[in-house]
Amino acid sequence: MRRKRLRVVGLTFGGVAVAVVASATTAFAVVNQSAHPAAGGQVSSPAAMGKSSPGTGSTLGKPAATAPAGSVEEVSAKVLPSVVQLQIQSGRQQESGSGIVLSADGLILTNNHVVASAVRSAQPSAPVTAPDSPFGGQFGGLPPGIFPGEQQPGGYRDGRDGRDSDDFDGRGVRPSAHSGDGVKATVTLADGRSVPFTVVGADPDDDIAVVRAQGVNDLTPISIGSSKDLKVGQNVVAIGSPLGLQGTVTTGIVSALNRPVATGDDQSGQRSVMNAIQTDAAINPGNSGGALVDMSGNLIGVNSAIASLSGGQDSQGGGQAGSIGLGFAIPVDQAKRIADELVSTGTVRHASLGVQLASSKDIPGAVVAGVVRDSAAATAGLPKGSVITKVDDHVIDGPDALVAAVRAKAPGDTMALTYQDPSGNARTVQVTLGQAAA
Repeated sequence: MRRKRLRVVGLTFGGVAVAVVASATTAFAVVNQSAHPAAGGQVSSPAAMGKSSPGTGSTLGKPAATAPAGSVEEVSAKVLPSVVQLQIQSGRQQESGSGIVLSADGLILTNNHVVASAVRSAQPSAPVTAPDSPFGGQFGGLPPGIFPGEQQPGGYRDGRDGRDSDDFDGRGVRPSAHSGDGVKATVTLADGRSVPFTVVGADPDDDIAVVRAQGVNDLTPISIGSSKDLKVGQNVVAIGSPLGLQGTVTTGIVSALNRPVATGDDQSGQRSVMNAIQTDAAINPGNSGGALVDMSGNLIGVNSAIASLSGGQDSQGGGQAGSIGLGFAIPVDQAKRIADELVSTGTVRHASLGVQLASSKDIPGAVVAGVVRDSAAATAGLPKGSVITKVDDHVIDGPDALVAAVRAKAPGDTMALTYQDPSGNARTVQVTLGQAAA
């Protein structure tokens, strides 16, 4: 059975890399791999894993009937019916990830990287040069209007608006995942039913996708919370299908907020940057697209990436990435906004600051190498040569942190930029973000 390569990542902090893990191996093989981790530092996105069936005595979908208020048992009973497993099979290769039920009639929220192979199979993408960039070239995963000033080896690449070039049809719907090259896309519900799904919309820039389970009208939508008022140290629960083990519940805390995390895909050239919730709840390959909830059972994030000491798939060490207590989730406020746009229009509006960024290991902050004419940055008077050090109350320690901060915003949102001008003076300006060209 052919194995898919680890989707390559960029370094973001502490020498730990961030990636999207996808595997076509069986669950048994995956467990063997993860039992022999290789040395090194790797951050992986816990995406697609080989499907496995629950073992004898599995209580999938049957949490405790009665549980103390505010307990993990109570949260599990509330949330488990709203978390599903997504499976994509093409020939002998099989991948799976997790999903979150949004509506009774089958809308499901997940990560783009969980369903990307189905989308690519349905309609192969081709890279597109950014026409709205005064600097030319292709820039991966960065919000349109923010471009890397200095390309690094294996650096940023992307299409014209941060999405892949797969076109939606006139209704804003992706081609069915069932129509391409014998691909079979199914969702296993919490009650054990398995039905086909199609991709409603996908946004590689933000690593969010929405799919629809076919022929259902009785699903249990998750309760949507907010990520706005999260606190470091508060308890959380993660639910998904790690290693294909559907309905797995793990617990932890919010370890950090506004953590810039960059992931990439060496097959599509896409690079995604998120302003993540960091958690120590155990998250493993297959958890991608699953739910991170608070102790009231409200969705606060979409589990998307992990850090691991494993070398990852197809590394020389041959180990499968696994949890070391460093997991990352896309905040629900961002994920829900993107999902709503995908459902209503099939596309996503991206915020644009309009700067070119230079990489500098010696300067703490995001170095502005250029300002796009008539952009949000130009209107606010941000000069070339500035070093952006804060967005609102959040410290900016490098380009990825600024990219993540802009990524979390919508066009028309405002942000306070604190920067050091070329003369060394500290200044703060209010910026109203523009909308990137489609």
